[in-house]
Amino acid sequence: MGVRSVVRQVQRQCVSCFKNKPKLVVQPMGELPAARVAEARPFAISGVDYCGPVYIKGGHRKAAPTKAYIAVFVCFVTRAVHLELVSSLSTAAFIAALRRFVSKRGLVAELHSDNGTNFKGAANELRKLYDLLSSSQFQAEVTTWSSERGLKWSFIPPGAPHFGGLWEAAVKSMKRHLHRVLGDAATTYEDMVTLLAQVECCLNSRPITPMSDDPADLEALTPGHFITGSNMQQVPDIDLRDIPE
Repeated sequence: MGVRSVVRQVQRQCVSCFKNKPKLVVQPMGELPAARVAEARPFAISGVDYCGPVYIKGGHRKAAPTKAYIAVFVCFVTRAVHLELVSSLSTAAFIAALRRFVSKRGLVAELHSDNGTNFKGAANELRKLYDLLSSSQFQAEVTTWSSERGLKWSFIPPGAPHFGGLWEAAVKSMKRHLHRVLGDAATTYEDMVTLLAQVECCLNSRPITPMSDDPADLEALTPGHFITGSNMQQVPDIDLRDIPE
């Protein structure tokens, strides 16, 4: 019982552990924004970011693979993740992905995103993303679509990528799973959609709080609890009450 406090006590009393693990000076973290601590349903307040490209096989054997991108939506309150495959870096493709996201997760009250200035002058793919996010046509069409549905769109300050650390962490976790399965290989559209759904399930099953010391509480809290009511990878229990002993 209370094994974590026992381990901490042993470590504090160990001279070798104290010498080999000095306490470093760290920058104090600022207060979280209001959107991160507000009470809301899953994905009511979300952030979105692009990553990629990934390569999709053509319709026949000799067709060259085509580029596609992944739109990563992350909930500010529950840290749940939603992944959408996007065919191109265009305004129409992004709005289509946003419509699919809203249809599956419900209407969004606030959506936060990068404004593209962090990608200026970088690699070619990031330059394309910068051109998309900074274009007046993209901002006008997305703002019009959002205002019709009561969605408030917010951009992070220019030159401040740390304001988008929540979705950057989600992109890093998603890439970690994707690269271990695919590497640089191309796959079909159906296989990629299936893989993204499995990666999404895995990310939404990660613990967001430490395990409780209560011996009756054997399950850590995950984003899946806010979406489906339980861990999304948990094997369902079988009712054995009607089976004779």
